[in-house]
Amino acid sequence: MATSSKGLFGSSLARKYWMAASGLFLTLFLVGHLLGNLQLLDTSEHGKHAFNLYAAFMTTFPVVKILSYLTYGSIILHVIDGIVLTRQNRAARPVRYAKENGAANASWASRSMALLGILTLVFIIVHMKSFFAEMHWGDVEQYTYTDPESGVNHSLKDLWTITVLAFQNIWYTLFYVLAMVALGFHLSHGVSSGFQSLGLNHPKYNGLVKYFGLGFSILVPALFALIPIYLYVQKPQVDATIEQTKAVVEHVVVDLETETQSN
Repeated sequence: MATSSKGLFGSSLARKYWMAASGLFLTLFLVGHLLGNLQLLDTSEHGKHAFNLYAAFMTTFPVVKILSYLTYGSIILHVIDGIVLTRQNRAARPVRYAKENGAANASWASRSMALLGILTLVFIIVHMKSFFAEMHWGDVEQYTYTDPESGVNHSLKDLWTITVLAFQNIWYTLFYVLAMVALGFHLSHGVSSGFQSLGLNHPKYNGLVKYFGLGFSILVPALFALIPIYLYVQKPQVDATIEQTKAVVEHVVVDLETETQSN
């Protein structure tokens, strides 16, 4: 007798559409987040102000704030439901008959989506504690920036300095890069399967969707990983005291060690 996996959303059909729709929605979030973060590659004074203006917009504009919280909730539910479903599917099939020849049935990424999801979730928790929580509730230095074109004054939190200092720590930089590798494997299966699950597949376009998913899973995580590597190698000068520098780096490392031990 067949067993239906329900996950967190009732029927298996509802779960299937939720996983696909939320996954594809999160890929759009990745693109937007990447475009904002790429400003970190400009280590000039202009780049610093541009990134801090972007961070201020993302944390104060009402519509963006609503979309951000929706995104964070979608990430958590997407990962948790994927883990629950994987456990249910394994419990419903105690005999792993394809174990000897698993690679012939599916790619390693598709067989390891739960593991990759857990790794990504750990990264998100550390990342949000290190930057999101600091931006909202941390003791971040503020300064006034005057737009040279409009003459408008902006009160900005200096998230740029916190980010640059964090990526001058080799362990956090390596952690970030490895997390992007895991994300890339996750996307290599998730993007194309998301289209398929929603019924957006056709023999004429399936090949294009497959190559789009593969290209997306390589390009986007690679560009994300480029940022910390560049900042670690470049080591931009920051207007921070030695005490501030130590505090930021130690805070990031403690977050990383805490999450690693708890998981």
